Amino acid sequence: MNRHIVKGMNAGKDASLAIKAGPAHCGERLDRFLPTAAAAENLSRTRVKALIEAGHAAIDGKMVNDPCALMRAGQTASLLLPLPEDPSPLGESIPLDIVFEDGHLLVIDKPAGLVVHPSAGHASGTLVNALISHCGESLSGIGGVRRPGIVHRLDKDTSGLMAVAKSDVAHHGLAKLFADHGRTMPLAREYLAFVWGVPGRSSGTIDAPLARHPSSRKKIAVVQSGHGRRAITHWRLIARFHGDVSLLSCSLETGRTHQIRVHLAHLGHPVLGDPVYGSGYKSKMACLPQASRDGVVLLFRQALHAEVLGFVHPVTGEELCFKSALPEDLQILRDALVRGNQSPVPRV
Repeated sequence: MNRHIVKGMNAGKDASLAIKAGPAHCGERLDRFLPTAAAAENLSRTRVKALIEAGHAAIDGKMVNDPCALMRAGQTASLLLPLPEDPSPLGESIPLDIVFEDGHLLVIDKPAGLVVHPSAGHASGTLVNALISHCGESLSGIGGVRRPGIVHRLDKDTSGLMAVAKSDVAHHGLAKLFADHGRTMPLAREYLAFVWGVPGRSSGTIDAPLARHPSSRKKIAVVQSGHGRRAITHWRLIARFHGDVSLLSCSLETGRTHQIRVHLAHLGHPVLGDPVYGSGYKSKMACLPQASRDGVVLLFRQALHAEVLGFVHPVTGEELCFKSALPEDLQILRDALVRGNQSPVPRV
């Protein structure tokens, strides 16, 4: 490729790159020319463009802040890579169940009760705090800040698998992958949901747009077409239990806030234990066999678990697929429902 790359450190200990263009690169845009060398620093093209616009690039020693500047053969482009800023929030030593990790990303099995992002009422004790502490200096500075890249989320009381970026280039690739929702790039996201009622068929698709609830900003609602974001959930029946309870497997074609919970409630089968979208179904407890009822009583969150996560590694190209077993509380629930299948159904 005839690029001569020089890496060094300036007095402030910021990294720097200098790349000499060959004849093949005549007329190439600066923001396309630099990322090939910058990739070694785990930087995405978006980040390189931002650095150019911030005045961190030069051609033959002259500062350039136009990403569209064109290179000529023999010119040397340089890029200053400021040290990543310290993260905010701070890291906290919180145990994590890590199922995969390399220099670019990690996959964690999130427990129920753990909030992903700091927010009002949850300034600390979040997954982000835990990741900053765990990853430490291995975080390469996503967007110039040493922080984990969250590309998809699980609700506080939903358990299961999540992918998190550690490098800028992985963050860019994962964000693109999850925004694509598996339409053109491989992506598998499957959830287990214990729900009230038994669907009248073995499988189906819910295609219903979602938007903020008109009277409750903390809730999501199904709205008329054209008034919300398109949301598609595929489901299939895994098991049915005495007392009008079933286990569904749900796969996402889109990834909207509360999507599965809202869609299943819209279908008439809200998730067990869901205090927001399933509170009107508490009277169904009386229909459960005593063994099943005992298991549901012990449930203190929505019975929703991200069981399968599969994708192509955005840097190495490796096909990755992970499966998470039911956590203890949902396994207790399932065992209780199975025992209830062996009991007579109460008459009400």
